[in-house]
Amino acid sequence: MTHANARLTVHGRAELIRRVIDQGRPVAHVVVELNISRTTGYKWLARWRAEGPAGLCDRPSRAHRLPGKTPPSLEARILALRSERKLGPARLGPLVGLAPSTVHAVLHRHGMHRLAWLDRPTGQLVRRFERARPGELVHVDVKKLGVIRPGGGWRAHGRGSAQHDHSRAEANAGRRVGYDYVHCAIDDHTRLAYAEIHPDETATTCAGFLRSAAAWFADHGIARIERVMTDNAKAYRVSSAWRAALADLGAEARFTRVYRPQTNGKAERFNRTLADEWAYIRPFDSSAERTAALPGWLHTYNHHRSHTALGGHPPISRIAVSNGAGHYT
Repeated sequence: MTHANARLTVHGRAELIRRVIDQGRPVAHVVVELNISRTTGYKWLARWRAEGPAGLCDRPSRAHRLPGKTPPSLEARILALRSERKLGPARLGPLVGLAPSTVHAVLHRHGMHRLAWLDRPTGQLVRRFERARPGELVHVDVKKLGVIRPGGGWRAHGRGSAQHDHSRAEANAGRRVGYDYVHCAIDDHTRLAYAEIHPDETATTCAGFLRSAAAWFADHGIARIERVMTDNAKAYRVSSAWRAALADLGAEARFTRVYRPQTNGKAERFNRTLADEWAYIRPFDSSAERTAALPGWLHTYNHHRSHTALGGHPPISRIAVSNGAGHYT
């Protein structure tokens, strides 16, 4: 492949040689016709005389000698520390006496994965999976958000404000504002998401949310939920109300591995997006105002927001692909 800024291609260099050697014309005249410098013309002529037609091909721009390259023994130490201690370039640099950028280059050169892609206990690459069809697996989780007093909390008004003083007084008195519990359900295949806000996360509330989520998914083209994955909270693990809701839907229960929230990773990631783009996107004057903003954000998330795991398309686009003209059954 010719270099991006090269004046001549391989064929152009051959034409230079033909005009100079075969036709016996002066190099100074030919380089003007080919719009190149005399230095370039003489360079390719010298390479042709030394190597023949092979000399007209591009050479790699890599230097013949790299005196500043990290020694293999030091690279081996970097790789060993990375595997044993699972540290990033900024932490490894001081340990080996190199700049973090140099350590990053070594890790990249040896194909070491980012720490965010690894399972920390084992150091193994986390393999992403995706169910084959809508409704095959739905992830359910609960996100806790602090209740916002009417008029806004102290974080919106700042330290020293009346809200801040009131908050400190209540904390000293042992009174808490409480939480809003955002119950979320995310379809594994489409990433279509549904959420409701409730005052608690009891078994009865969780079961009612599951039925509401199933009805919402049905209205959006997912007629049946086959499996529901949750964490190991009592509301899911030992609740008769939860089991009854699953039985009504004809769905099976799936639980995450103990102390491994990555198993329910799609729900965890949705909770982070929900917090960043809805709950904490701006100061709200009350919990009611924040609650009122949730349906609009969910519509944007499902119908308009591009999703990197879906090639930049919104989740609703996968319903159309999976279902064709009708609903998935």
